[in-house]
Amino acid sequence: MSILRSGRASAISSNLACSVKQTGIQVIATNRQARHRYVLTDTYEAGIVLTGSEVKSLREAKVQLTDAWASIDAGEAWMHGMHIAAYSHSQLHSGHFAVRDRKLLLHRNQIDRIGMKLKVERLSLVPTKLYFLDGKVKVELAVGKGKNVGDKREDIKRRDSERDAARDIANARRRSD
Repeated sequence: MSILRSGRASAISSNLACSVKQTGIQVIATNRQARHRYVLTDTYEAGIVLTGSEVKSLREAKVQLTDAWASIDAGEAWMHGMHIAAYSHSQLHSGHFAVRDRKLLLHRNQIDRIGMKLKVERLSLVPTKLYFLDGKVKVELAVGKGKNVGDKREDIKRRDSERDAARDIANARRRSD
């Protein structure tokens, strides 16, 4: 009763509210170029080893996945070419390198399965999405085969024809009404 009378109950409840972890998925960045450059098949979710300033920078969504790619080297998964900008409030000595190799966290059987696909079928491992899942940074990786220029043109033609057909159907509906 004394806590309620002194007005400290609101301060205690606000401290409890701040300590609750965020749940669900918060997308940080997506690699839209991956769907344009590759025919993507299987997807995997992986954790990633980061420093504190990198996580804080990711909370500000200062990351680029466009040039990133992943590989399997000596039984470990690595992310290459992902650019995480410097955290705005970090000092020079406590920051991080913007582009460096980052270790991915996968199960051993997933690493072996992906490694065999990359070697045998000559496929690529591409990050498609970077997100927070219950407060932890996760990467969605996709196994895909690179498209050639003809495949890209076919996709563009198909998309344009579908768009034209949808437009014609919409115009026909408007005329009939």
